[in-house]
Amino acid sequence: MKKNELVTLCFVLLFLYLFFWPVSIDPAIWVPPASPDFDDQYAPNAYLAQSKIFGMGDGIGPEDVDLDGDGNIYAGYEEGVIMRYGPEGRDGGRFADTGGRPLGLEFDQDGNLVVADALKGLLSISPDGEITTLTTGMTGIPFGFADDLDIAPDGKIYFSDASAKTGINDYRYDIVEHRPHGALYVYDPVHEMTSIVEDDIYFANGVAVSTDGNFVLINETSEYRIRKVWIDGPFRGKSEILMDGLPGFPDGISSNGKGIYWIAFPSRRQPIIDNLADNPVLRKLILRLPEAIQPAPERYGFVLGIDGDGNIVHNLQDPSPDSFSPITSVEEHNGMLYLGSLTYSGFAIIKAPE
Repeated sequence: MKKNELVTLCFVLLFLYLFFWPVSIDPAIWVPPASPDFDDQYAPNAYLAQSKIFGMGDGIGPEDVDLDGDGNIYAGYEEGVIMRYGPEGRDGGRFADTGGRPLGLEFDQDGNLVVADALKGLLSISPDGEITTLTTGMTGIPFGFADDLDIAPDGKIYFSDASAKTGINDYRYDIVEHRPHGALYVYDPVHEMTSIVEDDIYFANGVAVSTDGNFVLINETSEYRIRKVWIDGPFRGKSEILMDGLPGFPDGISSNGKGIYWIAFPSRRQPIIDNLADNPVLRKLILRLPEAIQPAPERYGFVLGIDGDGNIVHNLQDPSPDSFSPITSVEEHNGMLYLGSLTYSGFAIIKAPE
C-alpha cells in the first residue's frame, strides 16, 4: 500500500471512529441557564489561598471529610480506605476499608460513621471500624452510585444516587448525556427501609438537611442548580428550585447547623459544555476522545455559603493555578472549614469567615 493510500485509510478510520463508534449514551438537547458574571456577589478573591493541606501522600481523592465528637477528622480515599486524623489534621491512621469508593461521610447520633459508597451503597461504620451495609438498592434495583448524605434530626438518612445509569468511573457520561437519572432516597434505620423521596434529578449530588428537619437541599450538578425538597411541615411533599443558573458545578453541600449551607464547586462553568448543549453529535464525539484531552475541571478553588432561602452570605475563592482544588465538599466545625476533593492528594483546613 502506498503512503498516500495509507494516510487516506487512517483518516477514514479516524472519521468512522469519531462519528460512529458506539457510545452508551443518548445526549439530550437542552438550553443552559445564563451564566452569571464573576462580579458583585461572585467577585473573585483569594480567601481560600490560606488553606492548609493535610493527609498528603495518604491517598488520592478524599471526596468528603467529617469530624467525630472528639474533633478527629475522617477522610475517604479512592482505594476504599477511610483515614482518621487527630483534631489538628495530623497522626493519620487507617480507620476502615470499605472495599469500594467512599464519598459522602456523616456521623449519626450514636457515633457511627455513615458512608455513601459509590460501589457498596449506604454503609454504617461503628467507632471500632466494623462495617455494616444498610442498603444497596430498592426493589431489587441497585443504586448507580450512592454519592452524598445527611442525617435528619429524627435519625433518618437522606442520600443521593447520582445516576441510575452510570457508575462513578463513567460519571462524565451522565453529565454529557444530560438526562435526569439521579434521585434522592431516605433510609429509615429503625424499620430498615429504603424509600424514594424525589427522582428525575440531573446528577443528584450533595445533600443537606435543614436544622429543623423541614427540608433537604440537593445539588443538581449538571443543571447548575439547587433543589429544595420539603420533608416535613406544611409544605411536606413539595419540591422547588432554590437556586438556578449557578456560576459553577455544585458538588457537595452541608449545613453548619446555624442557618448556613456550604456549597463546594469543583469547577466554574465551562463554555464548551454550554455551547454544545444543542449538539448531541459533538458531545458523543468528545467521549470518544482519549480522556486526557476531554474537557476537564479547571484548577479554581470556589465555595459559597448560602442561607435557606438561597441568598449568598459568603463567597470564598482562590483563582491560583496552585489552589487546593477541585473542591468537592465543605464541612464546618468549631469555626473551621474542612475541604475535600475528589482528585487531590489530601484535604484542606481554613478558618471559617465571620
